[in-house]
Amino acid sequence: MAYQLEGRLLEVCTCNTLCPCWVGEDPDGGRCDGVLAWHVDKGAANGVDVSGRTLVILTHIPGNILKGNWKVRVYVDDGATPAQRDALLSVWTGKLGGPVADLAKLVGEVMAVEQVPISFEVKGMNGSLRVGKAITADLTPFTGATGKPTALHDTIFTTIPGSPAYVGKASRYVATAPTFDIDLRDHNAVSGSFRFEA
Repeated sequence: MAYQLEGRLLEVCTCNTLCPCWVGEDPDGGRCDGVLAWHVDKGAANGVDVSGRTLVILTHIPGNILKGNWKVRVYVDDGATPAQRDALLSVWTGKLGGPVADLAKLVGEVMAVEQVPISFEVKGMNGSLRVGKAITADLTPFTGATGKPTALHDTIFTTIPGSPAYVGKASRYVATAPTFDIDLRDHNAVSGSFRFEA
């Protein structure tokens, strides 16, 4: 098996709530600049244990999400060994196939790959993400009439194939990196769990 990974996702973007990209519509304002962060709670890729590691992409999507041509900056947490870093990059660049390869096909350019301190926290239903000096995000899912988080299922696009996505709002989203200058409040957020196998 090329990889077997279980973990959690935190995601924020410049779209209003809810992000139209998930249902295949054009993003609000014609473009979507988002942060997608996957934290591996347990798992291995290419025989390398990557439990506890986090990979983040800061993503510029120039139009409809399904048309691809994304430009991304990739961040791997600075606790990853060279072998762990390479294993994670092999998964998220699509080299190992499986469900993540479909997502990787949408990337047109990798602008940079960096290792930085990453804080990925989920407390109750709330999430927070800190990626070096580049990214800060805090998010909370919406809740339905029963008090359970509001979820999307069977959408045409997803960053966690096979799992429900819990939609919400980012009380804060800041990204400061080359070609990115974002400082927003109360825009789209998504969280959830994943299980990827190939």
